[in-house]
Amino acid sequence: MKKVMMLGSGELGKEVVIALQRLGCTVIACDSYKGAPAMQVADFFEVFSMLDAKALEEAVVKHKPDIIVPEVESIRTDKLYEFESQGIQITPSAKAANYTMNRKLIRDLAAKELGLRTAPYAYASNLEEFEKAVETIGLPCVVKPLMSSSGKGQSVVKEVSELKAAFSYAMEGSRGDLKEIIIEGFIDFHTEITLLTVTQDVGETLFCAPIGHRQERGDYQESWQPCPMNPGQLKEAEEMSCKVTAALGGSGIWGIEFFLTSEGVYFSELSPRPHDTGMVTLAGTQNFNEFELHARALLGLKIPEIEFRYPGVSAVVLAEKEGVPKYSGLKEAAEFPQSDIKIFGKPTTRPYRRMAVALAYDRTNTESLEELRDRAAKIANEIKVH
Repeated sequence: MKKVMMLGSGELGKEVVIALQRLGCTVIACDSYKGAPAMQVADFFEVFSMLDAKALEEAVVKHKPDIIVPEVESIRTDKLYEFESQGIQITPSAKAANYTMNRKLIRDLAAKELGLRTAPYAYASNLEEFEKAVETIGLPCVVKPLMSSSGKGQSVVKEVSELKAAFSYAMEGSRGDLKEIIIEGFIDFHTEITLLTVTQDVGETLFCAPIGHRQERGDYQESWQPCPMNPGQLKEAEEMSCKVTAALGGSGIWGIEFFLTSEGVYFSELSPRPHDTGMVTLAGTQNFNEFELHARALLGLKIPEIEFRYPGVSAVVLAEKEGVPKYSGLKEAAEFPQSDIKIFGKPTTRPYRRMAVALAYDRTNTESLEELRDRAAKIANEIKVH
């Protein structure tokens, strides 16, 4: 029986814990606050800041995990190299966690070392550098903290008058102690996708059917699988995914984001773990959902194939205010056919915090994508967070 330590215990980590336990693992869930979703189902839990190197090391010494699974950005990733050198497996690898928790490292790897097509970009750590970078790249542009999650600190700048506010917002949205931002040229894309990619110790690299998604405030609002794609562009995205995952190493699932344009496929971002847009796989769209794939891959269990079954859509349920959540509308939401609801169990709310997800699917393959998206949105609208 493997002992697995989760560094990060949100809604994605919760599903990974469940998948691991079903494969006989003991799981320790760690996060900076008590009562996080994954803690509610884990065997043990620890509460500490994972940017605190001493606290992180103390937790590892106490529990002696066989495997450490990073699930959030704000981790003292240099310690992961140390743990890996001691024989503890880091999923997918310490290098992957270190590079992908810093947009600077992963973007330079993709664009400069691997030659992947990306948006033009620059970095800035003060307002003067920021203004010069924007002048070079041009408007509109996208501004993001180098370390953040769920769209925090991200904005699209269209006018010079918006520069100071965008810079301040990006700095305030930075996670951890990294106070630097990335400025990206705006890509005229018609679709944004996530290509869930599974690397294995004991098998070939596999791909899930592409997932389309829509974002607001830099955070996903709905996703659908499969996303219609030109076969040539799908092959191009798969080749890019193979290059970047091979450079980072290790086994597990990767959420790799791409922009689809009339000029081709652009690499956007990468997460070395289950992706929020991949929650659509909880609707049973494939033989293993993304969390089960991650669990199997990190345990070294061969995944012979990923079988796509039928279309599905996810739509998020957001909080409006800060407080302790109570839910209504579940009876009404449950009336919809071929649907499901997942409440994450977060102990507190804040504006726009993701609290649940509504799922709609079509086992008969007779509904249009628009009909599925409409049904998922209606289910999500029935659920109210008070």
